[in-house]
Amino acid sequence: MRIALLLSLLLLTTWSCKQEPDGAYKEKAAEPERIHQSIRDITDVIVHDIFSPPVASRIYAYTSIAAYEALAPGYPDYQSLGGQLNDLGPLPQPEAGKSYCYPLASVVATLTVGKALIFSEEKIEEKYEKRLAEFKKMGVPREEFDRSVAYGEAVAKHILDWAGKDNYKQTRTFPKYTITGQEDKWEPTPPDYMDAMEPHWNKIRTFAIDSAQQFRQAPPTPYSTDKNSQFMKETMEVYNAFRVDTAERTAIAKFWDCNPYVSHHAGHVMFATKKITPGGHWLNIVAIACQKSDTDIMTSAQAYALTAIAIADGVIGCWDEKFRSQTVRPETVINKYIDEEWRPLLQTPPFPEYISGHSTISRAAATVLTNIFGDNFSFTDDTEEPFGMPARSFTSFYQASDEASLSRMYGGIHFMPGLNNGIKLGGETGQWVLDHVKTKK
Repeated sequence: MRIALLLSLLLLTTWSCKQEPDGAYKEKAAEPERIHQSIRDITDVIVHDIFSPPVASRIYAYTSIAAYEALAPGYPDYQSLGGQLNDLGPLPQPEAGKSYCYPLASVVATLTVGKALIFSEEKIEEKYEKRLAEFKKMGVPREEFDRSVAYGEAVAKHILDWAGKDNYKQTRTFPKYTITGQEDKWEPTPPDYMDAMEPHWNKIRTFAIDSAQQFRQAPPTPYSTDKNSQFMKETMEVYNAFRVDTAERTAIAKFWDCNPYVSHHAGHVMFATKKITPGGHWLNIVAIACQKSDTDIMTSAQAYALTAIAIADGVIGCWDEKFRSQTVRPETVINKYIDEEWRPLLQTPPFPEYISGHSTISRAAATVLTNIFGDNFSFTDDTEEPFGMPARSFTSFYQASDEASLSRMYGGIHFMPGLNNGIKLGGETGQWVLDHVKTKK
């Protein structure tokens, strides 16, 4: 409260020092960095609060949609997603004949929605006040400023009302996953033996696809402990994965780890490290692509919204398959039948193996981004540098998504069919979003 009050006083002081706005604020306000920064603000708090990949994907989708919707009225070539996304009704409209700073409204909508969906509200509030101070310093006229903030808040309320009906709150009360004890089914894995994460995520309302089951994939390879079986051949492939080309495969696995909570055990001491989620990694790639191609703020908002929608729907479809198949993880099989001392390079996530979530969302995102920026779009991905990983370069979004997928086998946490069919699911989901969600009039 004290910080917010001080920032509010700073806003008033900044305003009083700017007597006659000269109109230069319009160009500054429309810089695409406004939206990139607000999404980074959301990411910072998601990492701090340790949200799971499914929950993070939901947060990113609603905040990105809010960012897009509050900005679109200022760009006549773009249209609302109201009436296109599942159960999203017509959005509030700005008052005719009145001036608005739509980038300001967009930032307000983004951070207001974000604040309602995370835990650390005070962290978003600090970022919110800082962003408003930046717009005030540009010289946005007082009445236009207030009108734009009010409009952003109206859009945020509409999006939050819509989000409140997606069944998320109800799933918080559903029963935990029950361990079956069957050898072919998932069971908790070392080192923490955590409960299964989000076993009811398929009950979350989808954004653009018809249902969680719309793009069901072929079933996983039948379980067998026969050393000549296809299943055991796939298991051995994982077991031996980082014995070949070890340095490069290790680098790939760690770069795409994107595990929001990795626990470390040393004797009686346990500590944890926080990382960006897979969805957050790909939204940062959106920023990289936008900045390289010098896209304007509206094109950037479109890229975030479509990518976030494809990721969120991909996660819902993927989790539907995970808890239908309930496939055992490689670590469990290898420890029982091949090498009880073996440990995967990456920490096995607490949910069933089939299909790969990272493969799914990476291909969903790559499909959308390729449509927006083109194939053979080369870029350097520095997303993981804050987490100690050097940047990696790619010749296309598809190449990046293929590497992200393979990283899961290199890391020892997925069988190949889980990767291949995850890619297929992600591609189908991303293409559906492109075919059915129209941003241009």
